[in-house]
Amino acid sequence: MNIPIVDEVVERLKVMPPHLQWQVLEFVRSLVKVEVRGTPGQQLLRFAGSIPIDDLQLMREAIEQDCDRIDLNEW
Repeated sequence: MNIPIVDEVVERLKVMPPHLQWQVLEFVRSLVKVEVRGTPGQQLLRFAGSIPIDDLQLMREAIEQDCDRIDLNEW
């Protein structure tokens, strides 16, 4: 069965108790308010290749060394 998403959501909402319907409504409202921030990846492509290979290697080594450690007292 290929029901459009909006129709399926409405059908499922109809059988939910009112308090859950309100939760769904608040969730949908929060999604509409979400503002996308940041820079599109397409605009960042001009920076590709601008970090020297030696620096990239140093970064890779630091990540590999430090990402395997867990500081149990940090949490």
